[in-house]
Amino acid sequence: MPSRSLTGLFSIAVAMAAVLVAAPFAARAADAVPSPNDTCLMCHSDAGAKNAAGKSIAVDAKKFATSVHGQMNFKCTDCHSDVSAEKLPHEPKLKPANCAACHEAAVKEYQATAHAKARAGGNMVAATCSDCHGAHEIQRSSEPTSRTNLARIEDTCAACHGNAAVIEKGKLHGGNIAAAFHDGIHNRAMHAKGVQRSGTPTCTGCHGAHKILSKSDPASRVNREHVALMCGSCHQQVYSRFSGSQHGQLRQAGNSAAPTCIDCHSAHGIQDHGATKWQVDVIKECGNCHQDFIKSYRDTYHGQVTQLGFTRVATCNSCHGAHEVLPASNPKSMISPENRVTTCRSCHPGANANFAAYKPHGNPHDRQGDPILYYTRLFMQLLLAGVFSFFGFHTLLWLIRSLKEVNARRGGGK
Repeated sequence: MPSRSLTGLFSIAVAMAAVLVAAPFAARAADAVPSPNDTCLMCHSDAGAKNAAGKSIAVDAKKFATSVHGQMNFKCTDCHSDVSAEKLPHEPKLKPANCAACHEAAVKEYQATAHAKARAGGNMVAATCSDCHGAHEIQRSSEPTSRTNLARIEDTCAACHGNAAVIEKGKLHGGNIAAAFHDGIHNRAMHAKGVQRSGTPTCTGCHGAHKILSKSDPASRVNREHVALMCGSCHQQVYSRFSGSQHGQLRQAGNSAAPTCIDCHSAHGIQDHGATKWQVDVIKECGNCHQDFIKSYRDTYHGQVTQLGFTRVATCNSCHGAHEVLPASNPKSMISPENRVTTCRSCHPGANANFAAYKPHGNPHDRQGDPILYYTRLFMQLLLAGVFSFFGFHTLLWLIRSLKEVNARRGGGK
């Protein structure tokens, strides 16, 4: 019995020694098996690698390693599920990477967007996931080099909406809207002094990130019916004043023709309201709806001076307000009888009730509304016509007499 026990123990010891000796070799053999990524990069790491259509299929191994997927140790086959590292070469045409496998909610939102609908309709220049996020170099939005970082979203969207070739091929509405946004106050504010401010809107701030809908879609954030509320998410005090104004009340009553933010400020090329050029140009926007008033305003001293480019005279908002425009019948209106003198005194300190009785929109063509002005204008026109006619006829008679005298002198000289 003792000899058998010793023999058994010896056998166990030999077996354990064999395992310990063989373990390092087994580990090396396992390490020697290449990962799918290494296998794929044998071809795709070549910077000149292209497919049959001439499109680059190169993958920068370093960029992928520092990408969000690389840091999570994703394998190529996790996204390209129809590829097997054991069966190479693979088919020349592969299915697009299935982002929904991990990002189901985001892809579901994308499917209802203007981009996805455009692609479904055959417009293949419309953006996909990789157009905005990249392909193998995808980074978190918090990374400064990420395509979806706040400071780089403008450039990402401009790749299509600022590219003349893409705009023409895709028949993108609005033309080069990226250029208009680039010169606008929102973009300048975000990049002020080289600092990206998280509170200033960029493309996704208004249009959304994945759920970008056409402005004609009633559910879109940039639909005309929702624009004021969307702008009000940042400009809360302005939205409050606009909501109580005549324009805001008309919109709340269902009048979609009533002006909203973009009618005065535009959509993408929004300028500083303190700029002289904008203050002069915005008068034209008021005239788009109030044609009779803009015509009578242009006949006044105020209107004629603004046409020369000066703003140190009254413009529309000087008397009516900007966002809080109210009818004269409303006691809170700047042009109500209760407030008119105060409004005039903002420019004319010595104004009194007689001064404020001046009609800034007097219409000399309206006989019923402004009979005195109408007949005064008519009298002046008749007076001018009479004076010019009289002196014109007088000059003609004088010319005839002068010619006769010249001819008479010439005849007498012979």
